[in-house]
Amino acid sequence: MSGDSEPASSASDAPDGPDAESDTDTADTMRERAGESRVKLWLLLRADRLVVAGVLTAAVFVAFVAVAVGLSPSLAEKVGSSDPIETLFASMITAIVTGATLVVTIGQLVLTQENGPLGDQQERMNDTLAVRESVADLTGTPAPTDPAAFLDAVLGAAAERARGLRDSVSDQEGDGDGSDRAALREEVDDLAAEVTGNADAVRGQLDGAEFGSFDVVFAALNFDYGPKIGRIERLAADHDDELTDDERSTLGELKEALSLFGPAREHVKTLYFQWALIDLSRLILYAAVPALVVAGLALTAVDAGTVPGSTLGVDHVTLVVGGAFAVTLLPFSLFVSYLLRVLTLAKRTLAIGPLVLRDSE
Repeated sequence: MSGDSEPASSASDAPDGPDAESDTDTADTMRERAGESRVKLWLLLRADRLVVAGVLTAAVFVAFVAVAVGLSPSLAEKVGSSDPIETLFASMITAIVTGATLVVTIGQLVLTQENGPLGDQQERMNDTLAVRESVADLTGTPAPTDPAAFLDAVLGAAAERARGLRDSVSDQEGDGDGSDRAALREEVDDLAAEVTGNADAVRGQLDGAEFGSFDVVFAALNFDYGPKIGRIERLAADHDDELTDDERSTLGELKEALSLFGPAREHVKTLYFQWALIDLSRLILYAAVPALVVAGLALTAVDAGTVPGSTLGVDHVTLVVGGAFAVTLLPFSLFVSYLLRVLTLAKRTLAIGPLVLRDSE
């Protein structure tokens, strides 16, 4: 889709922000949590899917030509003595038609979630409005309708409540002795710094991001709310005697704000999945038409005598057949490029809530 291209200021550069050095149980940004190279994550997630498909197609062409040149006898001689081109492209035509039919099935699965009885649609609306009312109560203003602004509002409320908790603990004496109170202040300061630093960095990434591109979802992945909720629960349990009633209330409000971010992110992610699968279905259908034309032409018009000669020791017929083969694989390359992103995103967001499905300190 056109919105997949990476902006000049990439969200993947965010780990250099204020959250990168905070003392946390797990890293905040997805790249740090993944423990994988920036190039690999860029290829799997950030890169424009059309570019990835194009690179895959070019790689197929280069590999085909390289292997064909290395074979003995050459491809041109094999074509002259047998009919491998007819077998190859007849099979490709069958695969393209079958793949296009499969795309229709994928589209039907996506649309199935949008269709249903009136009662189901009313229930969906009620659930959506209930969450929006919760966000409105959290922020004190009507919940935004733009997905990026919606997530930004929840993060802003979480950061504000984290600062409020820090100020509350710093200003009040509390019920415990001096050493216990000092330990509480230190933990609350660390928690507040972690939440505000991570939230402010992600809010900067959400600023100007438009839904339909991957920017909104990628930015949301960089706020690691689960471990923060777990840390709040541990803090409340470890310092129950030192916390005042007001501080417990403020801590609960912060937990509520972080808890709302989970379903909000999952909702935006689900909408993106549907958006991406619809785009994928359309692109594959678009690519299937020229792929069929190229396969048909190769099947009927190309043989050993059609493109005689060679360049730099590579037979022209090898280049033509390799190019035609790569073009006929374009629908599959699109499928692979989109599936890499969807599966990677699904794996990184399997759990909702304070469950960490990876190694942590």
